[in-house]
Amino acid sequence: MIQPLAYIHPQAKIAENVVIEPFVTIHKNVEIGEGTWIGSNVVIMDGARIGKNCRIFPGAVISGIPQDLKFAGEDTTAEIGDNTTIRECVTINRGTKDRWRTVVGNNCLIQAYSHIAHDCFVGNNCIFSNSSTLAGHITVGDYVVLAGMVAVHQFCHIGSHAFVAGGSLVRKDVPPFVKAAREPLSYVGINSVGLRRRGFSSEQINEIQDIYRTMFVKNNNLTKALDIIETECQPTEIRDEILDFVRSSNRGIMKGFGQGKVAL
Repeated sequence: MIQPLAYIHPQAKIAENVVIEPFVTIHKNVEIGEGTWIGSNVVIMDGARIGKNCRIFPGAVISGIPQDLKFAGEDTTAEIGDNTTIRECVTINRGTKDRWRTVVGNNCLIQAYSHIAHDCFVGNNCIFSNSSTLAGHITVGDYVVLAGMVAVHQFCHIGSHAFVAGGSLVRKDVPPFVKAAREPLSYVGINSVGLRRRGFSSEQINEIQDIYRTMFVKNNNLTKALDIIETECQPTEIRDEILDFVRSSNRGIMKGFGQGKVAL
């Protein structure tokens, strides 16, 4: 159902059973999958690729050009997966020639006033609470939860199943499976509640906890901690995911428990 007060460019590709409410504007180079609902006053600009059964609430702007002075009008996209909800006044910019696209995965919930900048890759099943902000070129794994008003520095990487506490400033990479909080951002434990909800066993949770105790709690420097983890922990997918994440970090990882000074 398309309301007559909506404007849709005749070359936009709209699947069956899409609901488009009044005062929506949809530009030329846009594709929207079946079953998606577009609320009033949404603007969907060139380069948007929206999946099936999404919900986009009033005031959202999808695929606006990047807020990047190096952008030269290159043909890029902003891609949203299936079953994802975009709440009020969210802005998602399309990519630049760095990655050529901005991606938000399947089954995500992006809450009101959040911003996802150019060339961000967001995984599946993520929740960004109100006013979360990603700068450009950020990679976010699956099942990541950002609490309200989290701000993430450009080029940072947040690992899968991580939880970042509200109001945090993320300047360094956040490894998978952890909880991050404080200022400067620090390890404050593993995301045990989220892991149990997603079916991780007690053995797997204990394994993750042992690895991060070695890395963040036992006063080892990072190089020594990685050597201990590799030699003393049994090889598993979890162990290898953590080691690969830390070793491939370009910005460096956040501080361990008690290593950061708490701001007064």
